[in-house]
Amino acid sequence: MDWVKIVYSIILLICGISIFIATFTQKGDERKNFIHKKAQSYAFMVVFGMLILYVAQSIYQTFQGNTSYNGNGISPISFMTIISIIYLVTLLMYRKKYGD
Repeated sequence: MDWVKIVYSIILLICGISIFIATFTQKGDERKNFIHKKAQSYAFMVVFGMLILYVAQSIYQTFQGNTSYNGNGISPISFMTIISIIYLVTLLMYRKKYGD
């Protein structure tokens, strides 16, 4: 495996764990919890939608008889990167909108 991918994966893992720990260690009011839950629910909807699109794409290509389709699926690194960016953007939007 390429060293860049390994380092990138480790950085993503550390960032994810730090975000997870930081959100649970802070004692805050209900507004902060509301903002985090809204951002998490939006990110979950995006994950669910992306997974449905990938499944529909694989089913479509299977029924079309596309022999060049290898069925590798989703790249985990790019998938986690997209979801973390979406979560960060929605978290910042909701913080600005609801005033945190």
